[in-house]
Amino acid sequence: MKKNLHLLFISLTLFLTFTSFTLQAADLSAGATAWYTAWDCILDDEADAEYNPSFLYGPVISASFTQDLGMSFVFLYGKFDTDAEDSTGKITRYDSDLTLNYRIGEWFKLFAGIKYIGFTWSEDGKHEALGPGAGISAVIPVGGNFFVLGYLSGLYLEGNEKFTSYGETYNLEANEYGYNASLSLAYYISGTSTTISLGGRFQQLRINYDEADAPDNTNRFYGATLTAVYSFNI
Repeated sequence: MKKNLHLLFISLTLFLTFTSFTLQAADLSAGATAWYTAWDCILDDEADAEYNPSFLYGPVISASFTQDLGMSFVFLYGKFDTDAEDSTGKITRYDSDLTLNYRIGEWFKLFAGIKYIGFTWSEDGKHEALGPGAGISAVIPVGGNFFVLGYLSGLYLEGNEKFTSYGETYNLEANEYGYNASLSLAYYISGTSTTISLGGRFQQLRINYDEADAPDNTNRFYGATLTAVYSFNI
């Protein structure tokens, strides 16, 4: 937990430091997001793990430094119940993104940044991964104050997993890759400078361990998202 909080602090510090050294005037947005998530874990040894759907939730912060250049930070946290044969109880999941984005047209942006994913299932059971990601996003007006929001991104992470099983401690390295996709409908409430969006998100992550005896696996997360952000200018 301390390491995860430390990573969150570093990400926020980078975000605020970058903001302070850019233009004095910036459009800022701050709010919260929630993701009701189903989790399918497909193990290569065919003993699939089972998790009950749960909520991931956390803060959303973004800044537009110029008309074309911006930055965003998202941190999600949640707990999942599991009935896996060797891992009953709760698994805590973390999902964080720090990205720079650049407008390439009236509706589209390219973005790139750093992604962190973590799972904790006991005092000595922990999986963490960090690495780059990039993709494209779109904001398309559909009439009135309604917009369609969407993005598609890919990621590649370097991971580490530590756990104890039957009195023996394991420390595994892993390469992880996958993608994210999201589509939602947003409404801008002009009187309060607030945007509310409702939609869905899908994330797939393939984990390949460096140990031959450790089963590689594919994790799929999918479900509904709800986000509310307030925009202001400094």
